Amino acid sequence: MNILLPIFLDDVLPIFLVAGVGFLLARYLRVDVRVVSRVAFNALSPCLVFTLLMNSRIGAGEFGRLGVFSVASILGIGLIAWAAALLLRLDRATAASFLMVVMFSNTGNFGLSAIMLAFGSNALARGTVYFVISSSMMYTLGVFLASSGKRSAREALVGILKVPPIYGVGLAALCLATGVRLPSPVTTGIDMLSAAALPVMMLVLGMQFERAARPERPMLVALAAVLTLVVSPLLAFALADLTGLVATARQAAVLEASMPAAIMTTVLALEYDASPSFVTAVVFVTTLVSPLTVTLVIAMLK
Repeated sequence: MNILLPIFLDDVLPIFLVAGVGFLLARYLRVDVRVVSRVAFNALSPCLVFTLLMNSRIGAGEFGRLGVFSVASILGIGLIAWAAALLLRLDRATAASFLMVVMFSNTGNFGLSAIMLAFGSNALARGTVYFVISSSMMYTLGVFLASSGKRSAREALVGILKVPPIYGVGLAALCLATGVRLPSPVTTGIDMLSAAALPVMMLVLGMQFERAARPERPMLVALAAVLTLVVSPLLAFALADLTGLVATARQAAVLEASMPAAIMTTVLALEYDASPSFVTAVVFVTTLVSPLTVTLVIAMLK
């Protein structure tokens, strides 16, 4: 307890205090969370990814290991969720939403903020690798699941082009490979947008809380929460050892894989009518419980 309390106060509570401001903005000023979320994802996150990668010292080998870890952790917990869905004999639509909400965690609003507070900018740069890969998979595989397999492979691949952080990665890779430096006014503007990314993401987290509803199918919600907050971190620790991740890379990757369910899954569930009330309930419950589990994971990583 002497270790966990300072970690909670220093690394987790600040995120929820800022999120509380977002909650109040949504509740009393009716600030549209969709608008703020789109600003964060489409304008701020690409700049954050670009800045972090340009200022980091991630070698090709470490980048590859982070990529393998990211894909393996997402697909690994997906396979476990799929096995649970088979055992419970869930119908196709419910099983698809169950898999989606378990596989994709809140790597942006919550994950990147927690990494920065707990482990600093070096770890944050490595966390962006997981964030970008998770976002790409959510907009391809996640959409495929939400639409219950109705999407074509071509449409799924095109979905990658709708992930703005991909362009931040591409531009950073081009600059690093060629040694080209962007004009100073451009980099200054990118840095300013990057600095705004994490606080705005925390506000979005709180705004989403304001839209929470009473959980439906509470036992299935509880199972999804256990898979997300308990099984996924345990799997992440094992995969980190298997992929050879150490130091800040291990801290960032495992913490990202330990986040609550992604808020964006509620948007996909609404868009494709994939049990939206169930998905929203899982997001709400996992986010509400996550301060306890995330604090424990940070303590284990430290």
